[in-house]
Amino acid sequence: MVKIIFIALWSLVSLFADESNAIKAMKLAQKGERIVKVMCEQSKLPHVTGDIETIEKKIRSSGSCKHLSPDKLEAVAYYLQQGSIKENSQHLVVPDDAKCPVCGMFVSKYPKWAAMMKHDGKVYYFDGVKDMMKYYIFDGDFPYDRSHISKMIVSDYYTIDEIPAKEAFYVLDADVFGPMGHELIAFKDKKSAQTFMTEHHGKKIVRFNEITDAMVMALDGIEQ
Repeated sequence: MVKIIFIALWSLVSLFADESNAIKAMKLAQKGERIVKVMCEQSKLPHVTGDIETIEKKIRSSGSCKHLSPDKLEAVAYYLQQGSIKENSQHLVVPDDAKCPVCGMFVSKYPKWAAMMKHDGKVYYFDGVKDMMKYYIFDGDFPYDRSHISKMIVSDYYTIDEIPAKEAFYVLDADVFGPMGHELIAFKDKKSAQTFMTEHHGKKIVRFNEITDAMVMALDGIEQ
């Protein structure tokens, strides 16, 4: 019982931390937009993607913004990063009333974790990869023809971009919790998954076809 309460509390802490980081990024991007208008030659600004440190280096090498303090350079980098995300990304749009068929939670509240499956002409949304894999693997609990699945989508943890489920890289059992506790956390490339695993003590990186029933059950503390 104590373990369950601890997991729930830690999950809430992780969710609030994610929200805090998102608010910080938004405020820095807004500050960066103001700086760009006053201190930068916008035609020279690089079109970049990646982490903030990489974008800062490209801003410096472009010569588009001169005499920026480290704080101002960081803000401009966030502004360019947010712009590239909006321009290049496609996020999974979840209806407000969509409930996860496994746990019953409203999925739209958790865009960072959202997943989707389509089969037999119907679309199902999940509040995490773990629940989607339960729906996919446990045919006794969820009887339907797996050969009729026409689409499976997961969300990149960092960017919330859509990823075909079979193309994603998943970090198993890190110290960041999803809405339902321990998770399989999705990334669109191996480098992002490795960075996250190092920073958040993930156990391993797996691909879709490597996810097993025992692995999914272990995330809920159930050992076979």
